Amino acid sequence: MVIGTGSERFTKLCKGLVFVLVCVHVSVQIFPTSLTYVALIPARTIPFGWNLLTAGYIEQSIHGILISTIGLLFIGKLLEPIWGSREFLIFIFVVNLLTSLCLFIMAISLYYITMEENYLYMPISGFGGALSGLLVGVKQIVPDQEFSPLRIKAKWLPSLVLFVSIVMSFITEEPAETCFPILIFGTYIGWIYLRYFQRKQETKIKGDPSDEFAFSTFFPEFLRPLIDPIASAFHHMMCGRSESSIETRGYTVGSAALPGSDSIEASRRRERGARALEERLASDRFAAKGRTIEPKRDGSEKV
Repeated sequence: MVIGTGSERFTKLCKGLVFVLVCVHVSVQIFPTSLTYVALIPARTIPFGWNLLTAGYIEQSIHGILISTIGLLFIGKLLEPIWGSREFLIFIFVVNLLTSLCLFIMAISLYYITMEENYLYMPISGFGGALSGLLVGVKQIVPDQEFSPLRIKAKWLPSLVLFVSIVMSFITEEPAETCFPILIFGTYIGWIYLRYFQRKQETKIKGDPSDEFAFSTFFPEFLRPLIDPIASAFHHMMCGRSESSIETRGYTVGSAALPGSDSIEASRRRERGARALEERLASDRFAAKGRTIEPKRDGSEKV
């Protein structure tokens, strides 16, 4: 539940996760050798398999922990009340785990291609995978919501973050080796989970097959004709069976599928997200107005 003023606007679960991220970050700074056991080091993953679970919650840098905690608090304030605390936690766990698994496979593959041992012993960690996946959730819930000061629509936030990470990969070495792959895998896994596997509490239907949430919507309009055929083949492979099973859940009239059922469900989800965001903005404005009225009232009483 989101409460109205100060830091209480943020959910308890998000504040708990922030506490965990900060504590782990401080522990790693105090005991640097512990990074060997909890970060993803591909050469040691076989004996230390738990690092696939722990790597996603370890930020090694100050700017990393700041971005992760602030992003988690503000994105969670929007998504958790809509998804529910349990689903929100499951999403973070799944995205972090599968992102670490993809990074492990990528590092092993790069080692066999280049025979450079750096790929085997470089510690990889960070909450960026889950954070980029959560941005995909924002894109799904409130795609047309604009965020100041640049007035960027929410549907472009994941793509913008990936674009910035690509630019940074040419400027510094660290994002090129760790940050960019984490964001790429986190974004894609987050989209796959929301597109095909997330179960809706109201309808018990999995995923979001609406056209507004298609994979090609991450790309500019002029690239979509090139992306759509590839994405369509993958879509039929992933949900060919599920589309037929939807008919058994009340989305049919006689033997024909109910027209627009996917878009109806998607529009309901966006309406709930927009309504939740408006309520939060209204509560913030009300709280700010209350804080400005209090000093005036105190001044009038003194007079």
